[in-house]
Amino acid sequence: MRLPLLAVALLSATAAAAAPSYGPELEGFDYPYPVRRHTFASQGQDLAMAYMEVTPERPNGRTVVLLHGKNFCAATWGETAAVLARAGYRVLALDQVGFCKSTKPAGYQFSFSQLATNTRGLLAALGIGRATIVGHSMGGMLAARYALMFPEAVDRLVMVDPLGLEDWQAKGVPYQTIDAAYATERKTSAAGIKAYQLKFYYDDQWKPEYDRWVEMQAGLYAGPGAERVAWNQAQTSDMIFTQPVVHEFDRLRVPTVLMVGTKDRTAPGANRAAPALAETLGRYDRLGPEVAARITGARLVMFEGLGHSPQVEAPDRFHETLLRELAAR
Repeated sequence: MRLPLLAVALLSATAAAAAPSYGPELEGFDYPYPVRRHTFASQGQDLAMAYMEVTPERPNGRTVVLLHGKNFCAATWGETAAVLARAGYRVLALDQVGFCKSTKPAGYQFSFSQLATNTRGLLAALGIGRATIVGHSMGGMLAARYALMFPEAVDRLVMVDPLGLEDWQAKGVPYQTIDAAYATERKTSAAGIKAYQLKFYYDDQWKPEYDRWVEMQAGLYAGPGAERVAWNQAQTSDMIFTQPVVHEFDRLRVPTVLMVGTKDRTAPGANRAAPALAETLGRYDRLGPEVAARITGARLVMFEGLGHSPQVEAPDRFHETLLRELAAR
């Protein structure tokens, strides 16, 4: 059932009042598994990527790497990691540089190629030669770039409601400078995060279990590292907008599964577009089939009635499907 506008307003007000404060590397927010850190040098500075590793009791010999979205963290994959481990998979859930429990660099040239290289370095340090790469939202864009750069290291590519199924800039969405994006990021609140996710992620239907993920993100913006967090978020917004991978999907040469929710309407920058254009953007019900047809041998999964985050919105349904697709040969 859809929430009336008054109820949405009350929910947003409650979220704003209850928002906690976390440290610049998400100190104070508990992850479901122990957090390890991979340290490395990049662009003239020492950085660290946080990650969780979940090992199965009965290994099946396969590794799954989980890549988070822009408004998510490795912790969001906690339940998925548990399900995969029970099925025999070794699981790693990573926090990219600039996000969550990883380093927030003062100066860094963010690119999907750089983040893919960082990810490959972490896996190599752990002795992982090949893995199934599962990416959600922004992580789906990153997973595609990783598969394009390191196809020999990818057993299977799974993109879950990935961003970048369309080129928003090419379709006419105006560019936003990093400075302008930073000014907007500095105004981020729990209420704003909740309103955005309610509209674009969950088709105006909210569940109490979503609140934890709003608090996780809002707590970073409310904490002592807020300026650095906002700057990195502005940089990565620019990365997402200006580095589309959609034009290269026909170059993918790894087994690929594309999963999309038919109610997903996520389209970064749509708020800057003319209303008539904005109405056409983020139509995953149309974009999913269009993109899958361009990827050689791709399998398309359409989650009828679900939005941007099927693993959060309907975990049982999502996990059943994911396990089935990973087992298929």
